[in-house]
Amino acid sequence: MFALNEALVVLVRSIIAFFTLLIFARMLGKQQISQLTFFDYVLGITIGSIAASLSVDITTRAWPHWVGLATWTGAVFILQETSIRSKLGDRYLTGEPSIVIMNGQIMEKTMKKLRYTTSDLLEQLRDKGVFDLNKIGFAVLETNGQLSVLLKPEYQPVTPSDLKITSSNAGLSNQLIYDGLVIEANLARAGVDRIWLEQQLQAQGINSPSEVYLAGYDANSGSLYIDKYQDNLS
Repeated sequence: MFALNEALVVLVRSIIAFFTLLIFARMLGKQQISQLTFFDYVLGITIGSIAASLSVDITTRAWPHWVGLATWTGAVFILQETSIRSKLGDRYLTGEPSIVIMNGQIMEKTMKKLRYTTSDLLEQLRDKGVFDLNKIGFAVLETNGQLSVLLKPEYQPVTPSDLKITSSNAGLSNQLIYDGLVIEANLARAGVDRIWLEQQLQAQGINSPSEVYLAGYDANSGSLYIDKYQDNLS
């Protein structure tokens, strides 16, 4: 009976901790996810540890953990505002990008200062699809640990403007059918109607939108993508 009561307490506290952490994370915005600097990494671990303690540490009362969560969340929010409003504060908290390859030459002193090894450099270059160091003009280590690479002009991909070719503007695909249902608002946004959509479906042997899992249409290119429920159809 005592074990059951403990389990119920942990269950309730875990649910409360989950939604508390979710609310605080939403308040902080997407910066913690999109740009995970070392500072953000430490803060994320700390806040997560407090939430975990709130869930399973039933030997202590819950309110000190909530105070801790609120305090750390408030501190992160204040520091984020400082980074936004102050260039000096942003430089101190998140650091600055560092050039590790300049004009094809590896900057050994910079890498040593950053404790960034040659193995790390080569691994991230391979991840960018660069296997030949002779092709690199500049490489910059960003504050979130990602490596940005600029190839030498002679190794950069050719663009339509280089060949003086006129290309159509790329656009976003509108989902016309999702999970068998036609999205009327997206039909109007794409400049087509339901009659046109049904004609396109019939041209591919589809009698009903309910047979389609997903259909997307790019108005700029006129491309229609259709994925059917083939796995569910006999």
